[in-house]
Amino acid sequence: MRPGLGIDRVRGVIHSRGVGSSREDGEGHAGAAARGGASRGQGQGQRQVHLLAVPPRQVGGRRRLDAARPPGPRGHWLMGNVAEYERDRIGFLRRHHREFGDVFSFDERTVFTVDPRLAHQVLAATNREYVTEAAPFAGASAPRDAGEFAGPWMRARRALRGALGDDAAGEWDAAFLAALDAALGRTAGRPVDVLPVMLGLAAETVAGLCLGADAAEVPELLAVNHAALLPFEEASYQLPAWVPSRRNRRFFRAHGRMTEALTRIVAARRAGAARSGGRDLLGVLLDARPALSEREVTTTLWSLLIGGHGVPAAALTSLVRELALRPGLTAALASEAAQAAAAGEAPRNPGDPGAAESPESDGTPESAGTPGTPGAGEGCPRARLPLAEAVVREVLRLSPPAWMLTRVACVPAELGGWRLRPGDEVLLTAYLIHRDPRWWPRPDEFDPSRWDTAHPPPGAHLPFGSGPRYCPGSSVAMRQLTLAASRIAQRFHLDAPDAAATVPAFSGRLAPAGLRAAFRPRRPA
Repeated sequence: MRPGLGIDRVRGVIHSRGVGSSREDGEGHAGAAARGGASRGQGQGQRQVHLLAVPPRQVGGRRRLDAARPPGPRGHWLMGNVAEYERDRIGFLRRHHREFGDVFSFDERTVFTVDPRLAHQVLAATNREYVTEAAPFAGASAPRDAGEFAGPWMRARRALRGALGDDAAGEWDAAFLAALDAALGRTAGRPVDVLPVMLGLAAETVAGLCLGADAAEVPELLAVNHAALLPFEEASYQLPAWVPSRRNRRFFRAHGRMTEALTRIVAARRAGAARSGGRDLLGVLLDARPALSEREVTTTLWSLLIGGHGVPAAALTSLVRELALRPGLTAALASEAAQAAAAGEAPRNPGDPGAAESPESDGTPESAGTPGTPGAGEGCPRARLPLAEAVVREVLRLSPPAWMLTRVACVPAELGGWRLRPGDEVLLTAYLIHRDPRWWPRPDEFDPSRWDTAHPPPGAHLPFGSGPRYCPGSSVAMRQLTLAASRIAQRFHLDAPDAAATVPAFSGRLAPAGLRAAFRPRRPA
């Protein structure tokens, strides 16, 4: 039985075991369909339901799965650790981290680590020793070699690098702020469920970013796909794809509609029958040299759309909760925004200059200045709104939407002295790493001022992953989240009386469960 966790599992649940699917790079914070309970069976290329979990052996008073495997909890003789995990996911991880240390086994093929050094090692070795799961929606034809899918994706990444760096990200500031104002304005000051509002905002934003004037139908299709994926995110095991269950049929219908729409848009744009009114990522991909195939372009767009939808929405929802709990902080953010506007530094148009793009020799945030995010130059709103940036970074530390990152060994590998076999999964618990007192003083305290001096070690801050598959949209995400923190504080009074009672939902993406808030427009001073 596998734990139903993770942000990286959205598309892997009903595909071939292969090399896996979603990732936390820009295609990729994509979401988390659970795959626990499915074995590594080969039938028709799909995973088979595995109901007889073999209990690990007792070794010297601490149980291991074999002589070369990390220790771990015994679990139920039939269901393994799934039931205990499902009762309290983060409690399960905390307990067994305390009992077994920074590396422990969940079952015979799944290992957790809470060690930032090891997390950094695994992420840096992605594309060589590990893969991020299979190619998205690859089915039984999924590649079995790390480089087979990594090559096309990395080519697409290189094509997108300039368009998603800080130099270019400012082009979308005005559109994002207009969409934010409209989304919150439509609530008319009434209490609303915050996450659906932010999902709508994120869908509109990422669709425009990817497809420009051709994006009209995509936000609705993203909403349909999100609804179809929710059951997979919340369950610990799934039936194989070939079982005609209601949720499988619903998923394939939603996926088929989106694929059909993207294929049509890409073909029309390539043929010159449709042209975006401005710059968008589809245009960048079509201009790439060497040229990307139509399938590579469509797959990359799919990944960017999924990754740019649920994750930013979860982060924005967590941001609203923290601001609602801290009126003093919100007032300070509003003051900072007013000062930036008075100085003529607030972003006003799509041509607002950005910062220099961070270096990306290996894609790691540690090579880009400030730990955990790409370096911000003086032109970036993060440099002009330092408090807003610090607030966002603290939100992402305490509530990382991608709270669990997954890698699958594709060759024999070593993790903290333990041997891994090809096909073994390594689950990197970003949530616990971000709250570990060894790396973070007062780890459970919300304190944006820590970022004035914080220098966590590599792997200790993973809001956008790390290594070669570091999220290519991280600059855009940080920029827009920073602008959102500033804008919400400046233009709205937040009323969320139950914010303190909301708890995080540890399913696909981490976000406050059921947060309701009223966004009441401030009167002009």
